[in-house]
Amino acid sequence: MIIARALAASIVAASLLASNAASSQTYPTRPITMLVAFPPGGADDAIARIVQDPLQKALGQPIVVENVGGAGGTIAAARAARAEPDGYTILLHQNALAAAMTLYPNHTFDAEKDFVPIGLINTAAGTFAGRPDLPADNLKELLQWAKTPGQNIKAGHPGVSSFGHLSDVLIMQELGLKVTQVPYRGAGPALVDLLAGQVDLSFISAVVARPLVLDGKMKAYAVIGRKRFAGLPELPTFGELGYRKLDVDFWHMLLAPAGTPRSIIDKLNAALRTALTDARLQKTFAEGGMDLYPAAEQTPEAAAALLKSEIKLWGDVITANHIAASAQ
Repeated sequence: MIIARALAASIVAASLLASNAASSQTYPTRPITMLVAFPPGGADDAIARIVQDPLQKALGQPIVVENVGGAGGTIAAARAARAEPDGYTILLHQNALAAAMTLYPNHTFDAEKDFVPIGLINTAAGTFAGRPDLPADNLKELLQWAKTPGQNIKAGHPGVSSFGHLSDVLIMQELGLKVTQVPYRGAGPALVDLLAGQVDLSFISAVVARPLVLDGKMKAYAVIGRKRFAGLPELPTFGELGYRKLDVDFWHMLLAPAGTPRSIIDKLNAALRTALTDARLQKTFAEGGMDLYPAAEQTPEAAAALLKSEIKLWGDVITANHIAASAQ
């Protein structure tokens, strides 16, 4: 009896392995759902729509974009983590996925254990910007001004726990500045008050900052990102100025549920790499101030390493500064 049961179990296991292998070989045979962790109209949704067409051409199957916003992107992540690991549900997410591990202590998924990264999509630089009448034209002068006794510095950001907020906090932490963080309901209102001089400093998207800096309506002191922004080529990165911890990017990546066969991950990664060579996609990204990762960093392993390092980075920032997630 025991031998018969063991034999039956072996046959079932072998059948399942054979079935999975066959599925991997023929994948994909039907439409794939791409969950986007934020509502329509935002940057994440725009990136999904840009990637959608060349990716579905590379895979030979339709990509259905589904926006599942809420709770800082954790609702979409939780749903993706519970999906069948068959390659037919993938997730487009960004830095918020890493921050969520500390911001949301009651999350129902583990960003490292419950996902297999497919690959990195792009990165976008930001600028450390100041109001137009600040009496400082470079970072050294800004630090001298900021550390003058009696300064009451205000830093505006798009909302508590947003990437702009966390970046602002990290910047001030590394520069050793004491500031009052002023939250706004989005990047637009924060930018308006920076231009009006109601706040002194802010993290502003580089592509948004460029025309304002060139017109003298805003000052920019450094790029937060690993490379200079082509639209403001004279502006150094924080890393160039000696602040290597600020070599951080605003990134997007594709992920699949843990347990997805490696052969399917490899097919998705190859399709993503092909999609990223699309001329129209590259032009649209460039116009939006976004860069592609080098070919050597477009692997699942590179994406997994980045996610792991970002979980620690933003976890440390959130914990050290007692940041709590905003109500959403």
